[in-house]
Amino acid sequence: MTTTEDRLPLTTHYDVRRDAAGHRYLEPFVKGFDLTRIPLLNKGTAFTHEERAALGLDGLIAPQVDALETLVDRLYRDYVRVQDPLDKHVFLRNLQDRNEVLFYALLSTHVEEMLPVVYTPTVGLAVQQFSKIYRVPRGLMLSTDNIDRAEQALANVPLNDVRIIVATDSSAILGIGDQGFGGMGISIGKLSLYVVAGGVGPDKTLPVELDVGTNRQDLLDDPDYLGVHHQRLTGDEYLAFVDRFVEATRKRYPKAIIQWEDFSRDAAFTVLERYRKVVPSFNDDIQGTGAVVLAGVLNACRLKGERLRDQRIVLHGAGAGGIGVTDALRRGLMRDGLTDEEARARLFVLDQTGLLLSDRELEGYKRTYAHDPATLGFTYAGRAPTLLETVQGAGATVLVGLSGVAGAFDEAVVRAVHANAAQPVVFPLSNPTANCEALPADVLRWTGGAALVSTGSPFAPVELNGRTYPIGQGNNAFIFPGLGFGAILAGAREITDEMVLEGAYALADYTARTHPDRLYPPVSDLPAASVEVAARVIRQTLRDGVAQEQELDGLDDAALTDLVRAKFWTPKYLPFRAPQGGRA
Repeated sequence: MTTTEDRLPLTTHYDVRRDAAGHRYLEPFVKGFDLTRIPLLNKGTAFTHEERAALGLDGLIAPQVDALETLVDRLYRDYVRVQDPLDKHVFLRNLQDRNEVLFYALLSTHVEEMLPVVYTPTVGLAVQQFSKIYRVPRGLMLSTDNIDRAEQALANVPLNDVRIIVATDSSAILGIGDQGFGGMGISIGKLSLYVVAGGVGPDKTLPVELDVGTNRQDLLDDPDYLGVHHQRLTGDEYLAFVDRFVEATRKRYPKAIIQWEDFSRDAAFTVLERYRKVVPSFNDDIQGTGAVVLAGVLNACRLKGERLRDQRIVLHGAGAGGIGVTDALRRGLMRDGLTDEEARARLFVLDQTGLLLSDRELEGYKRTYAHDPATLGFTYAGRAPTLLETVQGAGATVLVGLSGVAGAFDEAVVRAVHANAAQPVVFPLSNPTANCEALPADVLRWTGGAALVSTGSPFAPVELNGRTYPIGQGNNAFIFPGLGFGAILAGAREITDEMVLEGAYALADYTARTHPDRLYPPVSDLPAASVEVAARVIRQTLRDGVAQEQELDGLDDAALTDLVRAKFWTPKYLPFRAPQGGRA
């Protein structure tokens, strides 16, 4: 006797069922050649002889039957022969587009090596070349050509239980700006991390490109560019477009969480505030970046034997990421006992003009952190203090870079921070690598090895004066997969600021316990760190009263962690059985 788990309408390609012993298996609704063309179902040479006979695959697959581990080894040997990073990215994308479980098995086995290829920094190249490397449709593509048919477009997606969506309008990709339709590569890459590092099943994920146009004339003039060929929507037209997407998504996927990704500064804050109480959603550039930086600074303070409240922090970059980091650090300073006013007095944010001052004309999101020149406490030569003047005048002990300006942290600036602190904290975090504010080797050399350094992209350890310095990677992947997975398991109605903050402290605590000499854990620890983040996020949803799964409130912390581990998706091939009653 068999029972059905969440039987799905025929718009999907399979059911997941259990036999009398409780073992899971797949019942496909397609057979033969068509089955091998569905990435979620294709097992290649791992189909057994019995499955081949039952599913119309005899004669369509090479005779040998391989274990998943054998296929992973074989694919890895092919992978290492590819030299160019973009070619490696294309290799992995092509694998994902034909055999999804095998892709994730390979990625999870070699996550530290392959993360820079599927994510930063190589994903930046992939986004820039997206129209040229595009081969197979993946995800949902809404544009000004079809937004009026958003509900029908979503109905065409052959997934009926999507729980996490990464949506971008591609207006501010990494540090490379407006990329038009190419930003779809970011959504695909982020969701790969939700699966391999966050435990979300691939059939529960949906990448979305909101193609509202591009202001890049070179793209508009390029006949090979795959997006719509007009200037970006703005104002009410833009918001009406996003409204239609959100409304259609809520109808099709009422349990889905939306991660807003790589929106321009103004749009990022507007979209987040407009929809965060309409649909459970968060902006990774604002909130995820803030949480991961706070976790790193907390660990730097631990290594220095100091408190966060005693630091004076300069942040170079006042975009969505920069303000998001400032918000997170302010909340951390208040959690460490400061008032809101005291916390703001320790935070100094600069944009391309200089330090944010209240007598400057500033966008609304910047005004929150503008200092009054009359009470600043130090002098400056120009219209606003420069980075060096701010570091010196503010007595900065922590320097964070989210400016996208390569080389912004020069020797004079770094030495100035060192003059204020025996162990200065220097985080040049801008991505991709070419936009990094300083090279870790230079920062360590200028400070005689005293600086605590973390970057946004991966860097090799630095050798200096006979000592090896591992370079922490302040990667959002340590936060957003666990945050999203915890919110999914709790059935969160909203992603609160407190949930994001708790994720930061969970990451800091995990690092302190497992790698006490580091700012961040190694990338190979991503799944383990995400389990801890997810469990702590679930607990916070219960405190905040936004969890729909109220029975979780009866579980202690250890039981919550066990629950997250039990629900964590891992890549393995399930057995297939032909459907009963001729459904295929």
